Amino acid sequence: MHFFGMKLKSLLGIIGCALLLGSFVSCESLFRREMDGVAIARVGESYLYKEDLAALRLDNLSKEDSASMVNNYINKWAYKQLLLAKAKINLPQEKVQVFEDLVADYRTDLYTGAYKEALVLSSQDTVITDFQLAEFYAREKENFKLRERIVQLRFVELPLQFMDKELVSKKLQSFKEDDRAYLDSIRVQFKKMNFNDSLWVGVNRVMEEIRPLTPDNQAKYLKKSQFFEIQDSLGVYLTKINDVLEINDIAPLSYVEPTIKQLLLNRRKLNYMKKLELEIIDEAIKDKEFEVYE
Repeated sequence: MHFFGMKLKSLLGIIGCALLLGSFVSCESLFRREMDGVAIARVGESYLYKEDLAALRLDNLSKEDSASMVNNYINKWAYKQLLLAKAKINLPQEKVQVFEDLVADYRTDLYTGAYKEALVLSSQDTVITDFQLAEFYAREKENFKLRERIVQLRFVELPLQFMDKELVSKKLQSFKEDDRAYLDSIRVQFKKMNFNDSLWVGVNRVMEEIRPLTPDNQAKYLKKSQFFEIQDSLGVYLTKINDVLEINDIAPLSYVEPTIKQLLLNRRKLNYMKKLELEIIDEAIKDKEFEVYE
């Protein structure tokens, strides 16, 4: 229980005071508004004030358009208020009570949800180490079977009339340091490229980038260590495949790393919330703010 320790009580006290102070400020603002605000419409005990029209942004409108928009806004506001009043009178009392309970629950959920998120953001460690990633992956790798083929590749898309296609093809296949330097030096002539051949990419994404590839022909071209040239009416694609993993193969750690990070963070958050619930209840019982009667 040290995780929250002595800070939790003080934090709860500060936030509690802030909420209480906010309620006083809100009430004071409401009273001052009723006395000093400029009311432009009334339905029963509900008032619509001039400052409520600020959201309409009337500055750039003509007087006629502005007046029309304000009139429509007032009528819609009045209609809602009148309809609400009639609903409360004419609906069965049991249903009205159900709705009131739902509103109260929703209000509670809004406040407590925002408060819990604030606590998580201020307290949760979001750093996932390489060791934690590797440990989780080793333990759970059977749950990371691929649902689509993935590949490692490098490619360039050339204009149809590109003059040095054979040289680019040779450099892309060899891809030694001087080859990479040459390709980088003329990259402005390429329509599209990817030289990061250590990155695993899903086949569907590859087909989006290399348009002539389709579900029907991708198995023919996307083979380990294969180089191919393919073209359409827009360009020529030169592609070198480094490696391919098939459906139901175990996904490499680098491919599922973002998923694992999110899973670990979600688990931390869940554990934190469980500890928070116990700590808040324990504090309340200790301070006799919470009692359960026989």
